[in-house]
Amino acid sequence: MKKIIAIILAAVTLFALAACGTTNEPATSGSTQSTSESTAAKNETSNSNAASETEQTTEPAAVTKILVVYFSRTGEQYSVGNIDKGNTAIVAEMVAEKTGADLYEILPETDYYPYTYKELTDVAKKEQNEKARPKIKGNLPDVSKYDTVFIGAPVWWGDWPMICYTFFESVDLSGKNLVPFSTHEGSGLSGFDRKLASAVPGATVLTGQAFRGGDCQNKQADVRADVNKWIDGLGY
Repeated sequence: MKKIIAIILAAVTLFALAACGTTNEPATSGSTQSTSESTAAKNETSNSNAASETEQTTEPAAVTKILVVYFSRTGEQYSVGNIDKGNTAIVAEMVAEKTGADLYEILPETDYYPYTYKELTDVAKKEQNEKARPKIKGNLPDVSKYDTVFIGAPVWWGDWPMICYTFFESVDLSGKNLVPFSTHEGSGLSGFDRKLASAVPGATVLTGQAFRGGDCQNKQADVRADVNKWIDGLGY
């Protein structure tokens, strides 16, 4: 009888141990799954924060900086009479407005240019014959911060005014995109592009444009339309 009782007690003990082993397994599995999910959530949060930091520290693309340089005259002009605002100045301001550029006007240190047309052309011819380099008034612009420079002037005896060559030789325009424009009464661009490329061999000279002085004074809507079309074609 005692042996039978002992066998029954042993069987009960073994059954209890087996039952305990079965209930512990799911608990261990559940704990592992919970830990994995927690780690994944932390990684996702970390990745999200990293992406957010990247978005915050990424700088915007560089904006092309443009400068418009011009030389212009008032007084008596061919075919338009006396003017209070220079033809080239009018175009330069339109270019600056279209492109969002800065403006710089070339002014002579000593303004000995006559306001009468015939006398002005005589002075311009004398400067050209002498290959003069008239001094520029004030400080020159810091062109290092610009990628593109539009440069405009009236055509004087089929060429840039000599004071423009003073500018070309006084600042470092190498590596820049240079865009010439002229005002005239029949001379067109007069090789401004070719002469500019020769004066600044390290630059890239883009397609220039010529504007009639009479139109600058009397047909400004047409001139503005031409300016916009020209600049759109350049991609600015």
